Amino acid sequence: MAILFFAEAIFFPIPIDPLLIVACLKRQDQCFYYATVATIASVLGGITAYLIGFLLWDNLGIKIINYFAAPDSFKNVCYQLERYESWAVLIAGFTPFPYKIMALVTGFCRLPIGPFIIFSLISRASRFVLIAFLAKRFGTKVQHYIDRYGMLLFIIFILICTISYYLFGLKLG
Repeated sequence: MAILFFAEAIFFPIPIDPLLIVACLKRQDQCFYYATVATIASVLGGITAYLIGFLLWDNLGIKIINYFAAPDSFKNVCYQLERYESWAVLIAGFTPFPYKIMALVTGFCRLPIGPFIIFSLISRASRFVLIAFLAKRFGTKVQHYIDRYGMLLFIIFILICTISYYLFGLKLG
């Protein structure tokens, strides 16, 4: 699971929150452990993406950005990041907006890595601990519905991600 959360923060195109949800529902006694693993792996992946943007932009970073984002979208992300800095990292780390793009752009813009790490930890931990809390609190009540409507829920999740990507002007691959 840690490898997938690490990879998702760098280049994996589909959010893997459903993996965390399933793991938390199956092992509710381990919810917060899974959230901690997801947070640490995701932030380490974000730091790696930051370093790619900072050190390897010309060779690798631009290819990753071109895979995920349209040029106009990328310019908008740069503008927003320079304008809002840490708030932008918080928003990208918690919402469906691809955290990987924000991490790459943060490195590319040469913004300080310290605040990037702090706000990545806050936003990613908030997101994953919220999932763990909800799974622990309501897991037994919703497990039946997930078993029964799991495929429909997965399709809805993919639609929400797709719509979010298009609203932000991103490509899906």
